[in-house]
Amino acid sequence: MSLAEAPANAASPQVTEIRPDRGLFDLDLGAVWRYRELLLVLTMRDIQVLYKQAALGAAWAILQPLFAVVIFTIIFGYFAHMPSNGIPYPVFAFAGVLPWTYFAEAVRRSSTGLVNDAELIRKIYFPRLIMPLANVVSPLLDFCIAFVVLLILMGFYGIAITPKLLLVPPLMVVAALLALSIGLWLGPINVRFRDIKHTLPFIIQIWMYASPIVYPITMVPQQWQWAYSLNPMVGVIEGFRWAVFGQGEPHFTSLAMSGVIITILLAGGLVFFRRAERTFADVI
Repeated sequence: MSLAEAPANAASPQVTEIRPDRGLFDLDLGAVWRYRELLLVLTMRDIQVLYKQAALGAAWAILQPLFAVVIFTIIFGYFAHMPSNGIPYPVFAFAGVLPWTYFAEAVRRSSTGLVNDAELIRKIYFPRLIMPLANVVSPLLDFCIAFVVLLILMGFYGIAITPKLLLVPPLMVVAALLALSIGLWLGPINVRFRDIKHTLPFIIQIWMYASPIVYPITMVPQQWQWAYSLNPMVGVIEGFRWAVFGQGEPHFTSLAMSGVIITILLAGGLVFFRRAERTFADVI
């Protein structure tokens, strides 16, 4: 069922039209645009709640990836001697941790956000798609703060900034779409089966080590790189490093496979979320 607001003039009140869905692919995406102010409000609320009564505030956006990089540098860079394609290992690891940290946090929030806002869902109508969208957008602030630290670290190690850096925003859009796709699947499942919040941290942890964060994709045998690229974050992380450091060429196979997989997941997730949202208020 979809709700559409008819235009109103000064002489007539606003009218809300309730109509049945018009097929499997009636996603009513226009409602998201009509409620764009709510999207902004929910995004700002998520940001404020995250740092409310936190002594360090937004500094956590820097400390979390920074601590991870220090640990990875000691274990994988110093002891394991992981290759880093000629780039100082701390910067190499930071460039992998940064998009991954955003992605992992966006997946976590979008997968559990519906249950966390159960009271809001039960009380009023709004396009439920707004909630996973806000959950995916809000962690971008942490990414932007930590990205400045990456640029400072690059300057410290004498790594020049190239025009390819302009490709970072499109790559982060790809990461955001992937996180949204997963949230559209896991969010409704979490409404019915609360096991998701317990298994999600384990899945994200395993996924992290299956992504080229502490090692380059060149460590994977050439004949198996196509299978390794079935992990959509491979293309995002490798593309991010290429855009930041401006060395070599992007791994086109990984980027292409990431695009195909994300498109399939997103299209299916939108349909699945749309079919499931009609029962959210009853089940949640």
